Amino acid sequence: MPSYSAITSAVVRDIKAREDALPVRNEACRSRFYFQPAPAAKTCLFFHGFTAGPYQFVPMAEALFRAGYNVLIPRMPGHGLAGDWGKDNPPPLPTKAEDYQKFALQWLQLAQTLGGQVVVGGLSGGGTLAGWLAVERPQVISRAVLYAAFLSSSSKVIDLFVRNLDSYNEWVNPKPEAARYGYNGFMIPALRVFLLMGTDILKRSRRGPIAPTFAISSESDIAVGNHDHRSLFESGVKYQPKCWYQRFDRILDIPHTMLTLEEGNNYQDLLIAMTKAYVESDLTWAEVEDIGYCMTRGKTFDIAVSELNLAQKVSRDMPAMMTMVDKRAIAMSRGPRSRGDR
Repeated sequence: MPSYSAITSAVVRDIKAREDALPVRNEACRSRFYFQPAPAAKTCLFFHGFTAGPYQFVPMAEALFRAGYNVLIPRMPGHGLAGDWGKDNPPPLPTKAEDYQKFALQWLQLAQTLGGQVVVGGLSGGGTLAGWLAVERPQVISRAVLYAAFLSSSSKVIDLFVRNLDSYNEWVNPKPEAARYGYNGFMIPALRVFLLMGTDILKRSRRGPIAPTFAISSESDIAVGNHDHRSLFESGVKYQPKCWYQRFDRILDIPHTMLTLEEGNNYQDLLIAMTKAYVESDLTWAEVEDIGYCMTRGKTFDIAVSELNLAQKVSRDMPAMMTMVDKRAIAMSRGPRSRGDR
């Protein structure tokens, strides 16, 4: 096999040449790669959102690179291309799931050649694709992190339109000041791909197996169906105890484009810490709840993990994650406990 340095050099060179030849819409839409000088313990493969570009994962990638990991953020098929796109000339986005799935498997195979564990993740439609990999290749994926994955929209009526209409739709920024570097609109069949893929992921997750998957939602997200994120978690955790779930409270006002401050998330660093907590910890969800329950009993995080003998299984970023876990709900669900219970 080629050496690690030969592989990483070839990836950077070949992708740059391809994107120069297209050309891409702007620098923000180019694929991004963060390679360590030597093989890393983990390689993170991230898929950006529908009609967007790799720019969405840059803050996350920089943080994970500083933590010692490789990070790949390839430009999704048909995305980020230069052109005068609009209703009469819509962007050339794929309308077949196979185009995205082949793309995802190719990049997963590449990530595996870099050595170490493979982490996959994605935002919105990219989260759908990462979720598909989690059920399609659970044996080779160490962790999957789904940020506001598009498994369905926030409305059954909208889902009905997506399933049946073939018209052009233009995005409206929920916050006018939010950045947008990708496409301003799309043909509905291009979005339908992700809705159908999301339906398939939910069905397959009920049968198992699934890679350890962290589904992250926001109550302020008006684009996707948060209930399906919860359903994915509840199905997945039955087969894979290391599945996690977190939904940001509405008071935080975290939008669908939750990855960056530039796109409207004022808690970008918290999301990065939560991601690192999941990627670097080895906890089941039941153990996360055990920690949370101990904390409701007046114990600090450090004391809780010590008494539960979990100190070797938690990331340094786990305390930040625990600030978001609904510990009150955990205590209420467990009800009265015996005097000897921790």
